[in-house]
Amino acid sequence: MSAEPGEDRERIVAIARAARRAGHVLGRVSGPERRAVLLAMADALERPGAREAILRANAADLADAKLAVDAGELTAAAADRLPLDERKLGALVEGLRHLAGQPDPLGRVSVDRDLDDELNLRRVACPLGVIAVVFEARPDAVPQIVGLAMRSGNAVVLKGGKEAVRSNRALCDVLRTALVEQGFDPDAIALLEHRTDVDTLITLERDIDLVVARGSAAFVHHVQRHSRVPVLAHAEGVCHLVIDAAANPVMAARIAVDAKCSYPAACNAIETLLWLRGAQDVLDGVVTELRRAGVTLRACERTRALHPELVPARPQDFGHEFGALELAIRGVDDLAGALEHIERHGSRHTECIVTDDEDVAAEFLANVDAACVFHNASTRFADGYRFGLGAELGISTSKLGARGPVGAEGLVTYRWLLRGTGQVASDYAPGKRRFRHRNRT
Repeated sequence: MSAEPGEDRERIVAIARAARRAGHVLGRVSGPERRAVLLAMADALERPGAREAILRANAADLADAKLAVDAGELTAAAADRLPLDERKLGALVEGLRHLAGQPDPLGRVSVDRDLDDELNLRRVACPLGVIAVVFEARPDAVPQIVGLAMRSGNAVVLKGGKEAVRSNRALCDVLRTALVEQGFDPDAIALLEHRTDVDTLITLERDIDLVVARGSAAFVHHVQRHSRVPVLAHAEGVCHLVIDAAANPVMAARIAVDAKCSYPAACNAIETLLWLRGAQDVLDGVVTELRRAGVTLRACERTRALHPELVPARPQDFGHEFGALELAIRGVDDLAGALEHIERHGSRHTECIVTDDEDVAAEFLANVDAACVFHNASTRFADGYRFGLGAELGISTSKLGARGPVGAEGLVTYRWLLRGTGQVASDYAPGKRRFRHRNRT
């Protein structure tokens, strides 16, 4: 028998409040103690029994996903994000250990100022509190998210997609056990499994401090519209690769193939290639290599005049996240045209230009409004692990708070700490004592 709506809300509130209590302890312990938690989690994921349980759960999810794809209930791109294997688990372990070795994000003093003699003000980094992360597919996100939360002293409430429910449960069981083995409350890691839980979770403004929404544009926009809690959005990645006339042809082809084909379902894969007037020869090599890699190219009429064998592009192909071996191509007159196209169709995730002209590159880097803007490097570098963050909570396209790959430093806030010796504000009224505002560092 299903629970009544009020009972569901009470259950989720209880989970969130238990997470806050457990997270409060994590936020107060030392950096080395939180580092030990991450190392214990990495060790736990390496245990043969844990790995067998995780891979067995993932195999069951994959079997159901195949049926769902065949029935049209799940996209192939979403299914492509589901698999776990020994290599992926090894990368997750490496990521946790790398994160453990990073500087502690808590307790950092960013302002140290004497307002007056014996009246000192400091701005000190502290945890956010409880982070709710709502995501689709990608069970490998679970250890990454949990690791970042633990390193930054936060509790985390996870809500994954139903397509990965067994995998998420198996991973959380291992991570919660490691937390207990280190003497901490496992309620600092909570997992919700019902779709209807999301709409309740995002209204708990007294119990949740940040909502991270990862998934399709429609899903993320739903969370943004209905949440009473600040939302860090990780939506679609409509990334562009711009080919300039001054691009190195070999480099351009190599970057294009990597950016599209190394993981087509990733949010940092390119979805549109723009080529500038004069780049026809460079385009020829890029088209050849992309077709050789099995990419379906949907081209504008200007491009098809040079390559009539390509599929005609539809208006909806520009600004669309294919998540597969498909790519839209459009020719533009100049860099201004490319910038205008990106502004209209991009998702402010990651944009790249290939050119040997430093002036063109500088103009592109200065004018593209995106979280990540690259020159002569694949968009696939837009990743927390590759940026040296150890892992990422997601790639934020927001402009307030963290932007781009969000690591542990993106999950802290700060407090202003003032220490005095009995001073009162009225001592500093006009004509009385003056502030010194002397920075110590």
